[in-house]
Parts: sequence; C-alpha cells; structure tokens
Amino acid sequence: MDYLNIALGKGRLADRTFALLEQIGINFEDDHTKSRKLIFLNKEEKIRIIFVKASDVAIYVEQGAADMGVVGKDTLLEAQASVYEIMDLGFGKCKFAVAAPKNFTIKSDRKLKVATKYPNVSKKFFRKKGNPIEIIKLNGSVELAPIIGLSDVIVDIVETGTTLKENGLEVIEDICSVSARLIVNKASFKTKTNKVHQIIRGLKECIE
Repeated sequence: MDYLNIALGKGRLADRTFALLEQIGINFEDDHTKSRKLIFLNKEEKIRIIFVKASDVAIYVEQGAADMGVVGKDTLLEAQASVYEIMDLGFGKCKFAVAAPKNFTIKSDRKLKVATKYPNVSKKFFRKKGNPIEIIKLNGSVELAPIIGLSDVIVDIVETGTTLKENGLEVIEDICSVSARLIVNKASFKTKTNKVHQIIRGLKECIE
C-alpha cells in the first residue's frame, strides 16, 4: 500500500500537528524536534510526514506530491490553491489586518500604496471595498515600509499587535481571522478515502 503523505512547514503548526497525530495513535520513529530530517515515517500505518517550506504546503497538496497538509489560513488564501479545506484545527490563531501610522486615514482620491507579503489577499480585500491600490511586494519587515514612506499602509498577519505598536503603527481594519487548517488533495480524497477519513475523524474527535 502506498504511503499517505502529509505536508507540514516546520515550526509551531508542525509541533501542534505532531501532538494531535500522537493523540490519535500515529507516532513516528524519529523525534522531529531533534532531527534535521525532512521525512518522518510511521511504517505500520503507512503515513509519511514531509517537511516543506510553510508557504509551499498548499502547492504540494494541490499538485498531489502530498495527500494532506496543515497550513495557516493566511498561506492558503494567498496561494489560492485548488484543494479541499477540511477543517479549522483551532490553533495558530491570529488575523489579517491593515495597519498604518497613527492618525492615518485612507483617501479615496488617490491610489493607496500597500506593502505586504500577501498581494493576492490585499488585492481581493481592497477590490471589494472599491479602493484603487498599488501593491509593493515585500518579503520581510513590512512594518518598516510606512515608517520610511515606501507605502501608506501594510497588510500583514497580526497576533498580539506588539510589533506594530513598537513601530508606531496601529490596526485600522481587520480583514479576517486566521488559524491552522487541514487540507486534502482532491484526487487523494477519492483514491485514499479510508486513510484520509480515518485521520479526519481522529482529528475531529481530538478537537471536539
């Protein structure tokens, strides 16, 4: 029987996912916290964890290189991958938000400059509002952009808001809530039905 492949990005989401899998009796030969390996096996259940970059999890699942995956809703929205989003796992909670320097107001008579790691999410949000925008795609330290005049606002993930405050920014609009989601490849949902549903049922019982 083929292995069922589950894609994870290293970090807190992976740690919580391993813990959930252990609760439903799926253990792995090696300790992922003490190893640099990218593949972890449960030979008895024929389940394989593959570590990929967090932003690539949805792509691996969409393309069928992984049957299932756990990914933040932020990454899922940005990737726009064609996968089944099965459930909210209830951890990794934060939110998408628009942030700007204090006392900033959005003006409708000119394009809003938006710095972000999430251009697709940003475009969709402001398109719905009817605001013309110019996207400035950054890969890190987006909080710096409005401070030095690169952008008017930023769109980013906000957990506690501490980083924003320390850089003189504040949330001016919430976009949506974000948390870890279980996703499944559309073909695997049909071809590996028993194993996929076994994991889904187990995880649902843990969460409920």
